[in-house]
Amino acid sequence: MFGRSAKNEIDSLVGPTARVRGDVVFTGGLRVDGEVLGNVLAQQGADNVLIVSEQARIVGEVRCANLVVSGVIEGPVFCTDILELQPHGRIMGDVHYHTLEMHGGATVTGKLTHEEPGEPEFHLSVASGDKPGDPQSVRQSVFRANSL
Repeated sequence: MFGRSAKNEIDSLVGPTARVRGDVVFTGGLRVDGEVLGNVLAQQGADNVLIVSEQARIVGEVRCANLVVSGVIEGPVFCTDILELQPHGRIMGDVHYHTLEMHGGATVTGKLTHEEPGEPEFHLSVASGDKPGDPQSVRQSVFRANSL
Protein backbone atom coordinates (compact mmCIF):
# COMPACT_ATOMS: atom_id res chain seq x y z
CA MET A 1 0.00 0.00 0.00
CA PHE A 2 2.48 2.69 1.11
CA GLY A 3 6.25 2.48 0.79
CA ARG A 4 6.65 3.96 4.26
CA SER A 5 6.38 2.33 7.66
CA ALA A 6 3.33 4.42 8.55
CA LYS A 7 0.71 2.78 10.72
CA ASN A 8 -1.40 0.75 8.29
CA GLU A 9 -3.56 -1.12 10.80
CA ILE A 10 -7.31 -1.08 10.34
CA ASP A 11 -9.09 -0.21 13.60
CA SER A 12 -12.60 0.29 12.20
CA LEU A 13 -14.63 -1.15 9.34
CA VAL A 14 -17.77 -0.15 7.47
CA GLY A 15 -18.82 -3.52 6.07
CA PRO A 16 -19.97 -4.22 2.51
CA THR A 17 -23.66 -4.38 3.45
CA ALA A 18 -23.54 -1.30 5.70
CA ARG A 19 -24.97 2.10 4.75
CA VAL A 20 -23.98 4.91 7.12
CA ARG A 21 -25.85 8.23 7.08
CA GLY A 22 -23.99 11.02 8.87
CA ASP A 23 -20.42 12.02 9.56
CA VAL A 24 -17.80 9.43 10.48
CA VAL A 25 -14.86 10.59 12.64
CA PHE A 26 -12.00 8.13 13.14
CA THR A 27 -8.48 7.65 14.48
CA GLY A 28 -5.96 5.09 13.28
CA GLY A 29 -7.19 3.07 10.32
CA LEU A 30 -10.65 2.95 8.74
CA ARG A 31 -11.69 0.68 5.87
CA VAL A 32 -14.91 1.41 4.01
CA ASP A 33 -16.39 -1.50 2.07
CA GLY A 34 -19.98 -0.18 2.11
CA GLU A 35 -21.54 3.25 1.64
CA VAL A 36 -21.13 6.42 3.70
CA LEU A 37 -23.51 9.31 3.05
CA GLY A 38 -21.70 12.00 5.04
CA ASN A 39 -18.24 13.37 5.73
CA VAL A 40 -15.38 11.04 6.67
CA LEU A 41 -12.94 12.89 8.92
CA ALA A 42 -9.78 11.70 10.65
CA GLN A 43 -8.99 13.16 14.07
CA GLN A 44 -6.42 15.94 13.95
CA GLY A 45 -2.80 15.35 14.79
CA ALA A 46 -2.85 11.58 14.45
CA ASP A 47 -1.26 9.24 11.93
CA ASN A 48 -4.22 7.73 10.09
CA VAL A 49 -5.22 5.87 6.96
CA LEU A 50 -8.54 5.60 5.14
CA ILE A 51 -9.06 2.75 2.68
CA VAL A 52 -11.99 2.97 0.26
CA SER A 53 -12.43 -0.48 -1.28
CA GLU A 54 -13.53 -1.17 -4.85
CA GLN A 55 -17.19 -1.71 -3.93
CA ALA A 56 -17.31 1.28 -1.53
CA ARG A 57 -18.87 4.71 -2.06
CA ILE A 58 -18.50 7.88 0.01
CA VAL A 59 -20.73 10.89 -0.68
CA GLY A 60 -19.27 13.77 1.32
CA GLU A 61 -16.03 15.49 2.28
CA VAL A 62 -12.99 13.35 3.11
CA ARG A 63 -10.15 14.61 5.34
CA CYS A 64 -7.27 12.37 6.38
CA ALA A 65 -3.50 11.94 6.27
CA ASN A 66 -3.23 8.81 4.10
CA LEU A 67 -5.87 7.66 1.62
CA VAL A 68 -6.16 4.65 -0.70
CA VAL A 69 -9.09 4.84 -3.13
CA SER A 70 -10.26 1.81 -5.10
CA GLY A 71 -13.94 2.78 -5.01
CA VAL A 72 -15.84 6.06 -5.44
CA ILE A 73 -15.68 9.36 -3.54
CA GLU A 74 -18.19 12.07 -4.46
CA GLY A 75 -17.00 15.23 -2.73
CA PRO A 76 -13.88 17.21 -1.91
CA VAL A 77 -10.80 15.35 -0.66
CA PHE A 78 -8.13 16.80 1.65
CA CYS A 79 -5.17 14.43 2.07
CA THR A 80 -2.23 15.79 4.06
CA ASP A 81 0.24 13.00 3.29
CA ILE A 82 -0.17 10.25 0.65
CA LEU A 83 -3.12 9.80 -1.70
CA GLU A 84 -3.09 6.58 -3.74
CA LEU A 85 -5.68 6.14 -6.50
CA GLN A 86 -6.00 2.48 -7.50
CA PRO A 87 -6.99 1.45 -11.08
CA HIS A 88 -10.75 1.49 -10.37
CA GLY A 89 -10.62 4.49 -8.02
CA ARG A 90 -12.79 7.50 -8.87
CA ILE A 91 -13.00 10.89 -7.20
CA MET A 92 -15.65 13.38 -8.27
CA GLY A 93 -14.62 16.55 -6.50
CA ASP A 94 -11.63 18.80 -5.90
CA VAL A 95 -8.56 17.06 -4.47
CA HIS A 96 -5.97 18.68 -2.18
CA TYR A 97 -2.95 16.44 -1.64
CA HIS A 98 0.71 16.40 -0.60
CA THR A 99 1.85 13.25 -2.45
CA LEU A 100 -0.20 11.67 -5.24
CA GLU A 101 0.15 8.18 -6.71
CA MET A 102 -2.33 7.58 -9.54
CA HIS A 103 -2.58 4.20 -11.26
CA GLY A 104 -3.72 3.75 -14.86
CA GLY A 105 -7.52 3.62 -15.04
CA ALA A 106 -8.09 5.86 -12.00
CA THR A 107 -10.07 9.06 -12.62
CA VAL A 108 -10.49 12.44 -10.97
CA THR A 109 -13.26 14.79 -12.06
CA GLY A 110 -12.28 18.00 -10.33
CA LYS A 111 -9.31 20.21 -9.62
CA LEU A 112 -6.04 18.74 -8.34
CA THR A 113 -4.18 21.02 -5.92
CA HIS A 114 -0.73 20.14 -4.60
CA GLU A 115 -0.10 21.51 -1.11
CA GLU A 116 3.12 21.48 0.87
CA PRO A 117 2.86 20.75 4.60
CA GLY A 118 2.41 23.97 6.50
CA GLU A 119 1.05 25.97 3.55
CA PRO A 120 -1.45 28.43 4.99
CA GLU A 121 -5.07 28.58 3.92
CA PHE A 122 -6.70 31.99 4.08
CA HIS A 123 -10.26 32.38 5.30
CA LEU A 124 -12.26 35.57 5.71
CA SER A 125 -14.48 36.06 8.73
CA VAL A 126 -16.60 38.89 10.10
CA ALA A 127 -15.88 39.95 13.66
CA SER A 128 -18.91 39.89 15.97
CA GLY A 129 -20.77 43.19 16.14
CA ASP A 130 -19.57 44.32 12.71
CA LYS A 131 -21.86 44.67 9.74
CA PRO A 132 -21.44 42.05 7.01
CA GLY A 133 -20.08 43.58 3.82
CA ASP A 134 -18.40 46.48 5.63
CA PRO A 135 -14.75 46.44 4.43
CA GLN A 136 -13.55 47.49 7.88
CA SER A 137 -15.28 44.50 9.47
CA VAL A 138 -13.49 41.82 7.49
CA ARG A 139 -10.68 40.11 9.37
CA GLN A 140 -8.29 37.60 7.87
CA SER A 141 -7.71 34.37 9.75
CA VAL A 142 -4.89 32.06 8.86
CA PHE A 143 -5.13 28.32 9.34
CA ARG A 144 -2.44 25.79 8.59
CA ALA A 145 -3.19 23.64 5.57
CA ASN A 146 -2.30 20.48 7.44
CA SER A 147 -4.84 21.05 10.20
CA LEU A 148 -7.99 19.06 9.49
